[in-house]
Amino acid sequence: MQRYFIRMAYHGGNYHGWQVQKNAHTVQAEMEEKLAVMLGGHVSVTGCGRTDTGVHAREFYAHFDMEKPLKDARELAFRLNVFLPDDIVVFDIFPVAPDMHARFSAVSRTYRYYISRQKDPFYRDLQYEYTGRLNIEAMKEASRFILGKQDFTSFSKLHTQTTTNICTVTEALWTEDDNRLIFTISADRFLRNMVRAVVGTLFEVGKGKIQPEDVKNIIDAKDRSHAGFSVPARGLFLEKVEYEFGN
Repeated sequence: MQRYFIRMAYHGGNYHGWQVQKNAHTVQAEMEEKLAVMLGGHVSVTGCGRTDTGVHAREFYAHFDMEKPLKDARELAFRLNVFLPDDIVVFDIFPVAPDMHARFSAVSRTYRYYISRQKDPFYRDLQYEYTGRLNIEAMKEASRFILGKQDFTSFSKLHTQTTTNICTVTEALWTEDDNRLIFTISADRFLRNMVRAVVGTLFEVGKGKIQPEDVKNIIDAKDRSHAGFSVPARGLFLEKVEYEFGN
């Protein structure tokens, strides 16, 4: 049995996230359908995570297994791109060790949330427009409370199937680029809706509705109702997934 990793990207606007769902158009379903055509039978594809409806991925990994090694994995990547929709691209397909897992072997994931500070008709489906006043320095101060190993239940979608809501966040920072405000967050794992809820809560800080130190109390409460609103999915990108592939 040979395992292969797929390195890919997608615009999430037309999809109900990555994971296959009944009566919903998903990226995983597209990938499995096209691989079945290419390889002559159903191929189960496992992703590095399940992005929410409308969320984009600038870098995403998935894996699948083959009984016999592929003759040319790079050629398969080229052929897949011919058949996949324009909003999904495969960069590479390559063999990995049998114990490598797209989801569980990932050591770090990085998301970015993009906010436009002015009306922009060209990138409306790729960022969140907010033209009101924000105290960005307060938002930066509040981001410090997100760092570290903590229980992030307050930022998780309710009734998920995860066994733990503990994540280790290694980066949480705001940067400005012309008229864009960008939030970057890196962690070993993320909960469903976590990034959008974190950004929405930090927005509450920026608007002056809560103080930066209140974010710590929100985390300690372990209650979703204590946190802020979830910002729209269209501004969220999975930017990078890191693995230790070895030699």
